[in-house]
Amino acid sequence: MPILQIEHKVPNFDGWKKAFDSDPINRKQSRTRRYRIYRPIDDPNYVIIDLEFDNITDAEASLTALRKLWNQVEGTVMVGPKTRILDIIESKEY
Repeated sequence: MPILQIEHKVPNFDGWKKAFDSDPINRKQSRTRRYRIYRPIDDPNYVIIDLEFDNITDAEASLTALRKLWNQVEGTVMVGPKTRILDIIESKEY
């Protein structure tokens, strides 16, 4: 199961979260299965997001859509995005 992992600075977490919740790339239509948002405990103005997909093609398409969006909001909602597409090799719950 591929995960598109995104991390970046945010000037204001509440403003960023409002923009994220407005879902400008339509995660459901892009076939995002689930997402997780993380914040380092020592930096409330940094976020890491995992978007989970069924296949790499959907993850890559969402990354393309995000890059187009970021060109419009870079510096206002978020700063310096870093991305990677990961493949889950193993997962176990205890």
